[in-house]
Amino acid sequence: MVRDTRPGSTMSDKEARPSEGSSGARAATVSDIHELMRRKEEIEAQIKANYDVLEGQKGVGMDEPLVDCEGYPRADVDLYQVRTARHNIICLQNDHKAVMKQVEEALHQLHARDKEKQARDRAEARQEALSRGHSHSHSHSLPQAFAKVNSVSPGSPASTAGLQVDDEIVEFGSVNPQNFQSLHNISSVVQHSEGKPLNVTVIRRGEKHQLRLVPSRWTGRGLLGCNIVPLQR
Repeated sequence: MVRDTRPGSTMSDKEARPSEGSSGARAATVSDIHELMRRKEEIEAQIKANYDVLEGQKGVGMDEPLVDCEGYPRADVDLYQVRTARHNIICLQNDHKAVMKQVEEALHQLHARDKEKQARDRAEARQEALSRGHSHSHSHSLPQAFAKVNSVSPGSPASTAGLQVDDEIVEFGSVNPQNFQSLHNISSVVQHSEGKPLNVTVIRRGEKHQLRLVPSRWTGRGLLGCNIVPLQR
């Protein structure tokens, strides 16, 4: 017998909507995306398990008829298991689409907030330069870095974007000094942004630089081709 283990059977409405809180809509966080990706992987595993059930029933798929040529129910397969597995797969595929839509919306929110923050930072830096004078404003307006590049492979996406050794990272996509906890934060953003441009802000020899980095497959390992380490202060 196939047990219906779809996430919707045990998932509360609150869990199904990580972008909403008890006090109304709230902004998505990196933790929300991690939870959504965990749920996505669980659903995919359950879909595979139900397909395995169909495969075990003489390779019956989603569309094969369950009656013989004379119109009688097939006796060579467990009709209850087949129907249950098919039902579970359809429901789980719908759940999977919903979760992927939530992931896309959450990533969009993070990137939109990142762009807004960058615009505010630039405006604040300009205002500080005007108020303090050109001789001292530049050093004071530099934001805090949280990581550092210690190697860049030639011909890699990082090299193409202009990233250099000893660049200090102050923003990497949606990751910034306020929400950075470990290098896993950067890894998660990279994995979910393959083929999509990321805004990367670095400090290089006392100057702030804005780069556009596109994580992608290349001849070397990974999607970046550089090594990043946490910055110790």
